[in-house]
Amino acid sequence: MTVMFVVGTAVCAASMLTCWVMTALRGHPADSSIVSLAAVELYLIAYGVYAGFRQLVSAATIVGEGWEFWGYVLTALLLPVGVFVWAMVDRTRWSNLVMSFVGPVVFVMLYRMEEIWWGSAL
Repeated sequence: MTVMFVVGTAVCAASMLTCWVMTALRGHPADSSIVSLAAVELYLIAYGVYAGFRQLVSAATIVGEGWEFWGYVLTALLLPVGVFVWAMVDRTRWSNLVMSFVGPVVFVMLYRMEEIWWGSAL
């Protein structure tokens, strides 16, 4: 289990919990839910930079398919942005709930990225 995976797990869990609380408290997209999405996005950018550095500079090889790994990274990067746009269009209480799903989905994608990179489950 890498440090980046542990940090990602914490960021995703915090985002999910924040959005759940804001679903109960707010009738519109809460700023804290949006900030939690931004935190997930910033983490994913850092993860992508870290993975690129790990692959190019340290010459670490991906055990699985490289296209699959980078496809997951790109898809994960697009997810918070897409959900944010959707939340700005919907602007109801339920947009907070929809934003809460970014955390668990990105967590599963991170788990899969680690499997592809290292060749086994954590």
